[in-house]
Amino acid sequence: MASILFSILLTIVGIFLGIVAITIINYLRGVNATKKSEEIIEKAKKEADKSKRDAILEAKEEAHKIKIDTDKEIKEKKQEIKESEDRLLQREESIDRRDQALQNREKLLDDRDNSLVQKQKEIQDKEVNLDEIEKKQLEMLENISGYSKEKAKNEIMKKVEASMNLEISEYIKERETEAKLEADKKAKSILVTSMQKYASDVTNEQTVTVVSLPNDEMKGRIIGREGRNIRTIEAVTGVDLIIDDTPEAIVLSSFDPLRREIARVTLETLIKDGRIHPTRIEELYDKTCKDMNARITEIGTDTLYQLGITKVDEELVNIIGKLHFRTSYGQNALTHSIEVANLTGIMAAELGENVALAKRAGLLHDIGKAIDFEIEGSHVEVGVELAKKYGEDEVVINSIASHHGDTEQTSIISALVMVADALSAARPGARNDSFENYVKRLKQLETIANDIEGVDKTYALQAGRELRVIVKPDEIDDLQSYKVARDIKEKVQNEMKYPGTIKITVVRETRATEEAK
Repeated sequence: MASILFSILLTIVGIFLGIVAITIINYLRGVNATKKSEEIIEKAKKEADKSKRDAILEAKEEAHKIKIDTDKEIKEKKQEIKESEDRLLQREESIDRRDQALQNREKLLDDRDNSLVQKQKEIQDKEVNLDEIEKKQLEMLENISGYSKEKAKNEIMKKVEASMNLEISEYIKERETEAKLEADKKAKSILVTSMQKYASDVTNEQTVTVVSLPNDEMKGRIIGREGRNIRTIEAVTGVDLIIDDTPEAIVLSSFDPLRREIARVTLETLIKDGRIHPTRIEELYDKTCKDMNARITEIGTDTLYQLGITKVDEELVNIIGKLHFRTSYGQNALTHSIEVANLTGIMAAELGENVALAKRAGLLHDIGKAIDFEIEGSHVEVGVELAKKYGEDEVVINSIASHHGDTEQTSIISALVMVADALSAARPGARNDSFENYVKRLKQLETIANDIEGVDKTYALQAGRELRVIVKPDEIDDLQSYKVARDIKEKVQNEMKYPGTIKITVVRETRATEEAK
């Protein structure tokens, strides 16, 4: 038992000593750690002081460098400012010298003006004196010769006129003959050259258009129940549909090519679409009209581009495009206008006239035909109004008004347009009118005039557009000539069928002829 207690006591003592030893060791370690931390802190403070000193030193060096650079830059700026000031001073001195020179020159000019005024005054005085001296000399000569100035002048003129009269007459006659020969030769040369340089295909339009059908059953669908479809088509398009025994074809008949074209496109679209009833017909007709208007504008634009004409009003471009769907004697109006424009331009170039203006006048000479069926008046009157409305040149307006001889021509271009119009219309094959009918119409026109009492000769001119009547002056006086013209007009209107208008001109001329032997 005692040994157990002793063991327990020794164990307790050992534990106590262990605890004491551990406490002492921990205390010594803490002291050592505190010392090391103080050393580390002290070392860190020293390094921080060193870094601070290094940073301050670097900052001072950088500041010193910046100061040196700044001083250098300031010095350079000062040098530049000084140089600029020197240049400004030099320029100011130069301006002062120039100003002084200008002042001296102005003073010199003033002195010269004063001198010129003085000399002019002296010259005027001398002229007055010379006039007086000349007047006195003339008076002395008149007194000596016994002739006044006017009398002497008349005597001299009489003698000169008597001696030169024959020579002047012969000279004038020779010059007139040469001028006529040269004019005829030049005119023929220009016309031949123009026709050689320009060539155009002839387009003949008919009054009917044939529309092909996929089969004969389509005819019944186009006619519709109780004919409602065909009535609708004819009502909205304004053309006649001719449906006969011709296989797989329908004929559209109208004297208006534009209506026929709209009707053709509408009908072909209906056939492709397959839905043929009155409502669909009206819808497609409206759409076709809009598309056709765009096509008309495109045709007008292409025409202007082809001829090199610019600055034309948009509405006038559309009207030009409408000429494509107008005809005269079967001749396409737009093709005819383009041909006239090209011929006029070629002849204008030969004569040194304005080619662009000549082409413009040639293109627009028949512009009234595009809408003459919509408003009252001939195509000439309508064309003149259109040209004035869209601000065309006076030369263009006069060309339109005078291309059929209704108005006096005021420019060379107007005459060229008239010539080109006649060339285009008279070209073989240009118009769809037989030669026999053409000759028959001219003969009938001349016969009507020849049947009037007092008529001597008649001439049908300008493809039958004008009738020139020469009456016998001993039977018809000036007042009766108006009655003759009116009688011929009434007979022509009652007995003939003709397109457009016919101008009737009655000529009464009295000639006195003698023969010297």
